[in-house]
Amino acid sequence: MKSLFKRLAVAAATAGLFAAAPGAARAEGKIAIVEQFGTLYLPLHVIRDQKLIEKHGKELGLDIEVEWRQLSGGSAVNDALLSGSIDIASAGIGPFLTLWDRTKGQVKIIGALGAQPNYLLTNRADIKSLRDFKPGDKIASPAAGVSVQSRVLQIAAEKEFGVGHHAQLADNEISLPHPDATAALLSGSTEVVGHISNSPFQDQALLDPKIHKVWSSYDILGGPVTPTHVYTTLKFRAENPKTYQAFLAAFREATDWVAANREAAADTYIRVTKSKLEPAFVLKLLNDPEVRYTTVPQNTFKFAEFLYRTGQVKLKAESWKDYTFEDLHDSAGS
Repeated sequence: MKSLFKRLAVAAATAGLFAAAPGAARAEGKIAIVEQFGTLYLPLHVIRDQKLIEKHGKELGLDIEVEWRQLSGGSAVNDALLSGSIDIASAGIGPFLTLWDRTKGQVKIIGALGAQPNYLLTNRADIKSLRDFKPGDKIASPAAGVSVQSRVLQIAAEKEFGVGHHAQLADNEISLPHPDATAALLSGSTEVVGHISNSPFQDQALLDPKIHKVWSSYDILGGPVTPTHVYTTLKFRAENPKTYQAFLAAFREATDWVAANREAAADTYIRVTKSKLEPAFVLKLLNDPEVRYTTVPQNTFKFAEFLYRTGQVKLKAESWKDYTFEDLHDSAGS
């Protein structure tokens, strides 16, 4: 911990380097965090429910005031981080890399929110692959063109239609929060015939016999991926070393707690989100062998390479470590 404080103190002493960085100044001891929708955000729910930031702050001799917000879509989250209205963002690797590029590396990943697949679902029996979507068919994701779901669709389109055709289905995309997209898909009465979803919404939808899975993000990326991450600005980390350290400790504790206490974690999810899902259903989702709660990024570099190769970002990453804080660098990330 002393070594971390030393590094942060040095960073704070050179804060002039970050004068043009995003985010307004915030006093040490205050932190605003944004979360989105889904079981992937459980570590943040646990942090809030168990007041872990406050606990770790007191251990550092600091009373921390924590503010929680909920948004949908990486674009909205990035705008909030840039404006300084939040300090800790949580969004997909796609929106993160967009912001990392836009700020020339002035934001970095604190950690992953776990590995979990995203399913492309459809309510049309005739749709078996991306080639079956017609021009008027809409595919929903939280932020069309930017969200991690949208980036997975682009990678899948390139696999299906060939290199250079990653935007083949761009006109089919539509931005909808997961709850709204799920409702639209289940209704069958809208233009939304596809939804690149997440848990628990994809699992709820699949209970309806009219809904089927076209593919999983794990299929497209060749294995497990951590789709969503928490990140912040270099400026916030440098100017608020104790607040940052309290959040980091809370985040790690919450992630380990979810992994070791799935049944209690299911109860936490239902209580914090006021979900009407049955505890047994949520527990089944958390116990899925494809789900792993870890802070270590997995398969994120494939997104960085893809976005750079297709000209969607200008900043080239040589390694996943280029866009993550050094707290993660001793881990076997990717």
